[in-house]
Amino acid sequence: MDSGTGASRRQGAIRMNLGWGEITLIVLVVLLLFGAKRLPDLARSLGRSLGEFKKGKMEGSTPESAGGKAHEEKTSGQSGTPV
Repeated sequence: MDSGTGASRRQGAIRMNLGWGEITLIVLVVLLLFGAKRLPDLARSLGRSLGEFKKGKMEGSTPESAGGKAHEEKTSGQSGTPV
């Protein structure tokens, strides 16, 4: 008897079967909404945002992030000062 784990896994998945016709329609709608002059700027800003997101995700996943090093420097600096 199936415990339902496979069915619940499939419910959360979104399948996007886009063909060339749908992609062309999306591109035309975006072109009409934003205009040809703004598309390169939009693509550039989207690429930069995606790069920053990936960089932030990688920095956040490492245990030795910049925040941890700054905390270590503060505590080591405080112990060496005379009271």
